[in-house]
Amino acid sequence: MVFSSLTFLFYFLPLHLFFYYASPSNVWRNWVLIVFSLVFYAWGEPVWISLLIFSASIDFLHGRLIENNRTNWKRKAALCSSIALNLSLLGFFKYASFFAEALNRLLGTDIPLLHFGLPIGISFYTFQTMSYVIDVYSGKVKAQQRYAHFLMYVSLFHQLVAGPIVRYRDIAREIEHRTMSLSRFSLGISRFSIGLGKKVIIANAVGEASEHFLLGNFSALSVLGAWFGIALFGLQIYYDFSGYSDMAIGLGHLFGFTYLENFRYPYIARSASDFWRRWHISLGSFFRDYVYIPLGGNRKRMLLNLFIVWFLTGLWHGASWNFVLWGLYFGLLVMLEKIIQPLRYHHRPPLPRLPEWFSKMIGHIYLITVVLIGWVFFYFTDLSHAFSYLAIMAGLAGAPLVSTDLVIQFNNHLILFAVAIILSTPFYPWLQKRWRHLSFEAFQPVINAFLLLASTALLVGASYNPFLYFRF
Repeated sequence: MVFSSLTFLFYFLPLHLFFYYASPSNVWRNWVLIVFSLVFYAWGEPVWISLLIFSASIDFLHGRLIENNRTNWKRKAALCSSIALNLSLLGFFKYASFFAEALNRLLGTDIPLLHFGLPIGISFYTFQTMSYVIDVYSGKVKAQQRYAHFLMYVSLFHQLVAGPIVRYRDIAREIEHRTMSLSRFSLGISRFSIGLGKKVIIANAVGEASEHFLLGNFSALSVLGAWFGIALFGLQIYYDFSGYSDMAIGLGHLFGFTYLENFRYPYIARSASDFWRRWHISLGSFFRDYVYIPLGGNRKRMLLNLFIVWFLTGLWHGASWNFVLWGLYFGLLVMLEKIIQPLRYHHRPPLPRLPEWFSKMIGHIYLITVVLIGWVFFYFTDLSHAFSYLAIMAGLAGAPLVSTDLVIQFNNHLILFAVAIILSTPFYPWLQKRWRHLSFEAFQPVINAFLLLASTALLVGASYNPFLYFRF
């Protein structure tokens, strides 16, 4: 089941809200959350509920073992055991075939490939339970004493299958003590409606438009057509994933949970480092806190630490070399920025200072260019297709600069493209500050109703409604 489906919007969610608010206490409400979350997860793949419950169980027990043992080696043993089990499960179901195929090519062996259906959300809930155990070990949180509470944390359907990655310490208090208000419920509806509109109205539309260029005949593709196609995909993946995160945050408010922001207008960034402080924030902060800093961070072996983090970031997104290359590509950009930035300030004689507006413009152009190149590696799992597409973008494949097809497609999607670009910036918050005399809150119910009705109309009979991050 996905949030952007008629079944979820008109059956599952209303029924869930009814039973949740009809429950007399938080104890009953917790059980309602657990039951509906497991039903949500089992809707498409009921067999993987056992894996989810097993993962929650082993980390609940390991958290208790760490807290109840004062002996240092026993605590470390429990921590290592938890990490090893979690990574083994993730590696077996997500990466077994990938590594077996790589070994076969490297060694010329014939290791049989294991093909399992990827359990939905395994990358997200595995990282959540691992962060819990590590935080218990480091003393940042107390171990949860009630298994039902921990199972609820792991299985919460709001963020279970595609994030954001919610750390236990961020919602530990709300697991046992949640307060609701009409204003918070209204905020939840607004945030969910915005996310739904992002997904159904914008992401699906630009996604369908991008396939004309990305899945079409490369021999008929122009240089600017290749750039336009990958730009459409860049907008699709932003609205798809940030829309899902908005819906998850909105659902959290509806049920009394506060989830941290996962996107902060990444396309207004002026460097790759800044982009990743704004894109998929929960994943970036996870690798920073649990991998980069423990390895030494900026203090020692910085470049090696960055290489490891970005290799893992790419691999986390999928068991395919294109994702590894995509991760290392961004890792290289971040490394170069960290090396070059200090040189600018310590250069003798000092480099001439450019006007601020010019520096910002150059930074934006650089960022958008390198991100769009990166999305090519992300989109094409076949690297030969990726490099062929990049050759067209670079004008090295003999393709014309512009084609009649591009002009037609651009004219057909100009308004959609322009709206998508504008709304990917802080234009709406700026508008609210600029026109403070207008009460934007008074218009919010009307905006919510429009987004819900428009999204519903588009979902009726829709055949194109993927969530890109479900496969991770």
